[in-house]
Amino acid sequence: MNANPLQRLQTYWDWRAAGNFICGGAGAGLAVVTTVHAMDTPGARWIVAAGLALVGLGLFCVWLEIGRPLRALNVFLHLRSSWMSREAVAAVVLFLLGSGLVLGMPWRAWPTGIAALVFLYCQARILREARAIPAWRAPLTLPLVMLTGLAEGIGLFWLLAAWLRPEAFLMLPLAGMPIARGALWLVWRRQLERRASPVALRALDRNGRWLLGAGTVAPVTLAALGASGWLASPVAAAALALAGALVAGTGAAFKFCLITRASHHLGYSIPRMPVRGVVHTASH
Repeated sequence: MNANPLQRLQTYWDWRAAGNFICGGAGAGLAVVTTVHAMDTPGARWIVAAGLALVGLGLFCVWLEIGRPLRALNVFLHLRSSWMSREAVAAVVLFLLGSGLVLGMPWRAWPTGIAALVFLYCQARILREARAIPAWRAPLTLPLVMLTGLAEGIGLFWLLAAWLRPEAFLMLPLAGMPIARGALWLVWRRQLERRASPVALRALDRNGRWLLGAGTVAPVTLAALGASGWLASPVAAAALALAGALVAGTGAAFKFCLITRASHHLGYSIPRMPVRGVVHTASH
């Protein structure tokens, strides 16, 4: 385990930046799941509208963090080099396609889902490109952040649609996504063992216990109960909605921890300390 005492928590991104990843990722995930997987569900267009609203809320959060808000449009000027610029462009395309879908253009369902997936990818790449923060630049951070967004999307879908009696086969992702996310988190955590600071690892471990317990075991159990046919319809719908809320809530908690609690800099390595007045340096 890396014990470099010079690794410090970054302070540039706070809850507002985390809010962008939480709301934007969950909203994009909800749009992907609904447009690609469940457009036959009653009220699907309004569920897509909820996803777009979440993406907008996330962008509003990050706008609050900008030092000079009136210069926010400058984000579009660095498309060739910045994943934040690409995220902004992807958001514009997503809103244009998604608003048409909500207003009654069903042919825009798949393009909206693809645009939402691209937006989610751009968000994950923003973290992946932060070379100075081990927990963000790890190779598996990108797929884990994307899978977390999709899991939040399926969780929010069931939180909103459990009472509308969607097709039974839609329950499979509600059980499968949390399991895939939990398994990938375990591999990712092992990958960080020699890279991240002990403080960051402790924060991730505390959060990981919730992710694996309340975010994986509990929702899978509730989804199985809801699909079993043993429960009355309102109770089964409540179990599925609760499972969805747990999947989405623990995903949000994981991203908040990743952005604000486990984001320690790499630190500096000083193998030999200089000693004043001595030609040779002293080793420590």
